[in-house]
Amino acid sequence: MRRLSYLAVLAACLLGTLPLELLLRVRVYARWRRLLVALAPGLVLGVAWDEYAVRHGHWHFDHRYLTGLELAGLPVEEVLFFVVIPICAVLTLEAVARRRPGWLIGDEPPDPADPADPESPAR
Repeated sequence: MRRLSYLAVLAACLLGTLPLELLLRVRVYARWRRLLVALAPGLVLGVAWDEYAVRHGHWHFDHRYLTGLELAGLPVEEVLFFVVIPICAVLTLEAVARRRPGWLIGDEPPDPADPADPESPAR
C-alpha cells in the first residue's frame, strides 16, 4: 500500500479541488484546450529539470512510495505531479475569480463599467 502513497496524494489534491469545478462551475475541465496550453510549459520544463537533477545526482526518488512505472525517465507519479498540481492551482484561481466579480486573471477583456479597474471610464 505504501507504493501508492504519491499517487494517493495526487488523487487527494484532485478530489479536493473537484468541488470547485462542480459547485462553482468554473469550467476548467470544459475548456480543456486552454488548460493544456496552461499546463504544457510547466510540464516540459519540470520534467526536463527533474531529469537533469536526477541524472546529475542532485536528488532522487524514494522508490518505497512509487509504483515503479516510469515515463520520460522519471517515476510516473513525478510526471503526473506536473499535471495535477497546476490543474489544482488553475481550479483555485478560477474559483477565486468566480467569487470576486470584476477580478481579471488572464485574457478576459476588461469590463468598461468596472469601478475597480483604474482604466475604467466609470472611475
